[in-house]
Amino acid sequence: MDMQVAADHADGIMDATLAAIEPSVQWAHGPTTTGSCGVTRRRTVMTVVSDERRGSFLGLVERVWRKRDYRIKGVNNDRDSPAIYAQAPNGFGVSLIFGGGQAFFEVDSPCVEESEVAESTTPPSGPSYEGVYPLPRPNVHSDFWSTGAS
Repeated sequence: MDMQVAADHADGIMDATLAAIEPSVQWAHGPTTTGSCGVTRRRTVMTVVSDERRGSFLGLVERVWRKRDYRIKGVNNDRDSPAIYAQAPNGFGVSLIFGGGQAFFEVDSPCVEESEVAESTTPPSGPSYEGVYPLPRPNVHSDFWSTGAS
């Protein structure tokens, strides 16, 4: 497997995870990075997930990952920056991290053959924010996920 195949697989992991979130959330692509032998894909949730709904969001994602036989490697129960870290059966690392009131998904490949990596072809579920970095704060209201948010 080379870095492009790994990046495509990482996209598939995030596609499946985000598709399982109900009610759905809006997300945008984060930066793709490569290291000496791995690739990382990121997605940023643009829907406001209120403090009151974070536990539900994290629990839903954890159940999705467990159903797919991902091994939960760690859970951070910090009130401001909760997170879940897991590993797929094929060695890909997956995480959901809240920081600054925003949710971030990240998928890290195991060591693979070095290659060029194209940007993801999966269209974001909202604006693409192409050329915008850093991405804006979450700005999409959800009647469910944003409950209690100011």
